[in-house]
Amino acid sequence: MSQTADHLPAGQSAHLRTRAEAEAARLPPLLARADRLAGAVLLGLHGRRRAGLGDDFWQYRPVSEGDQRRQIDWRRSARSDAEFVREREWQIAQTVMLWVDGGASMRFASDKDLPEKADRAQLLALAAAIVLDRGGERIGLTGHALPPRRGAAQIARLATMLTETRGAADYAAPDARGLPPRARALFVSDFLGDIEPVRTALTSAADRGVRGVLLQVLDPAEEAFPYRGRAIFDSIGGTLSHETLKAGDLRARYLERLAARKDALRELCRATGWDYACHHTDSSPQTALMWLYGALGEGAR
Repeated sequence: MSQTADHLPAGQSAHLRTRAEAEAARLPPLLARADRLAGAVLLGLHGRRRAGLGDDFWQYRPVSEGDQRRQIDWRRSARSDAEFVREREWQIAQTVMLWVDGGASMRFASDKDLPEKADRAQLLALAAAIVLDRGGERIGLTGHALPPRRGAAQIARLATMLTETRGAADYAAPDARGLPPRARALFVSDFLGDIEPVRTALTSAADRGVRGVLLQVLDPAEEAFPYRGRAIFDSIGGTLSHETLKAGDLRARYLERLAARKDALRELCRATGWDYACHHTDSSPQTALMWLYGALGEGAR
């Protein structure tokens, strides 16, 4: 007869509780938040579950014109006055590779009540990975950092690696190494640095039949440029600094350049068969995750 923790001697119970708390503390808080966010997304939205060739039962449906008699499930049909066909789920596991910008620019937040761009980028990438993993997909990191696999252990490794990725440079370049042919990919960044590495990465991916999503994450202040009067703009990495007495005079030029960058990213995605979206850190992560889930599922259709 086994003992439960509630009926163990006090010392032994306390020891088990301490061990459990220590194990939980080892998991990044990001993982718990991503798991809660992923739980809000219905798996049925993914394009993977549909009728076709496979081993797992999906549904019964009434016989329709064009069905052959050998397709009829006679055992199910015997329980009613109608005839039914047993359909199986089409199971084609995808490989989805992630790249999340670890550059210093991602550590920006314009307000203490807003998350850093890096935090939101990591949250959305990990939540998407959890949802896709539950749908049967293999998840990995680009650059040979984490080969694609399935399962809770893989998700835990991914969470740890995402939270430990912090670069010193202001901007990081997308890493397209290790993308398997015909895989899917998710690149998350503010994409405010040099656009040429982005172009190179997406072109290289497209040459291998890889389609994916560019998710641009911006702070609302980066979108609105609310600054007036004297201001000093320092890059997070400390390599750039600009002082002005009339920050408001820079607003129109800044917004024009930001719009041009977004247009360039959209055009690049259009040319390579990728999808583009822009997410702001003051917006709902759940809405962004729902969109990501649908966009990444297109490759399974």
